[in-house]
Amino acid sequence: MNNNNGKKQKKALTIREASLETGIPVYTIRLWEKEFNGFLSPKRTDGGQRRFDASSVKDILRLKELIYGKGFSIVGARKALGIKNAGQDHILKGKTILITGGTGSFGKKFTEIVLKKYKPKRLIILSRDELKQYEMAQQFNDPCIRYFLGDVRDRYRLNRAFYDVDYVVHAAALKQVPAAEYNPFEAVKTNIMGAENIINVSIDQGIKRVIALSTDKAANPVNLYGATKLCSDKLFIGGNSYAGGRISRFSVVRYGNVLGSRGSVVPFFMKVRESGVIPITDVRMTRFWITLEHAVEFVIRKFEIMQGGEIYVPKIPSTKITDLAEAIAPECEQKIVGIRPGEKLHEIMVPEDDARKTLEYDDSFLIRPEFSDWGIGNWKGGRSVPDGFRYSSDTNTWWLTVEEIRELIGIKQDASMIYQEEELPVGAHAN
Repeated sequence: MNNNNGKKQKKALTIREASLETGIPVYTIRLWEKEFNGFLSPKRTDGGQRRFDASSVKDILRLKELIYGKGFSIVGARKALGIKNAGQDHILKGKTILITGGTGSFGKKFTEIVLKKYKPKRLIILSRDELKQYEMAQQFNDPCIRYFLGDVRDRYRLNRAFYDVDYVVHAAALKQVPAAEYNPFEAVKTNIMGAENIINVSIDQGIKRVIALSTDKAANPVNLYGATKLCSDKLFIGGNSYAGGRISRFSVVRYGNVLGSRGSVVPFFMKVRESGVIPITDVRMTRFWITLEHAVEFVIRKFEIMQGGEIYVPKIPSTKITDLAEAIAPECEQKIVGIRPGEKLHEIMVPEDDARKTLEYDDSFLIRPEFSDWGIGNWKGGRSVPDGFRYSSDTNTWWLTVEEIRELIGIKQDASMIYQEEELPVGAHAN
């Protein structure tokens, strides 16, 4: 194809081609597009697919230099480019937001991002651990924050905490697979009965929108934790029918393992590498991975577009467990110890049985509800997936290399020595 000057015009790139061209992961480009709206604005096809011309690629490289090269945070890079603060007209601005399980890894990152970007009227942290709340208060002392002691099992406490709240993120859960297997009734009380309490109190108190966090283990579950989260997902979808003509709407966000979160294998590998041996359950094992920042941003974006009843699944990369061990401890021996009870070789986020009601977007999948008596969803731009489709960690088309894993978890390699970076600018390598 030629332009008016007779010069050959370079073909516009897809997002994956732009990723290869610039060396920036796909999900980081998507994040930058949102964070630097007006600066990075690729064109779209009639079907909504991104197309990056030479100018857009140049913009990505400019951001790469600012964030990766000069170490700017996203906020710092935005200032350097003269971009006004994003989120000033966001749905969360000036609203009251409550997050259950708010002292966990997700809750802390959610608090950091919401305070920095969306200026809520109040941000309520609900959890049952007073020590973690005290420690979190030392880190976040914004006057809009309220720390509420309480348990999702206690409907009366929720009724008080949810008063005059606009939006709720439900992150509280018993999440450790072995603990749930050994204490099954406790997992049911928190993950299932707690979900019922959240739904009923939200309807009674007129909460506008609720997003519940789910897990890949809820798709075709083989352990009790996954089974309780599948039940929780079903309850939240059904909560829209219970709300009827009232204002409350409920959706679910399902994603894979979170890099560096409490209970993640990453800090475990970092700890045991000093022994010289990394335990590997099975060399064939694969997992989905997502960063905390990506998980939080994905949830926040879904508050803007949710209709109620959707299960949102982000497109995220897969990793071989052996590559993860190699990235963290290349000098260590990998010892096979066998799969633990309740563990899968591979994780699934969209099972085959859900393919008929699944829509695909550039950055995610949307599993539609079986029934939507509360209203028809506005799911424009989605493409139906083929029959028999499944989104599984072993058949994923997006894989992290050992070098990309090190980049994501903030590890540098210097000769034969590996160390974790002590400080990481927000947005520099976190996504």
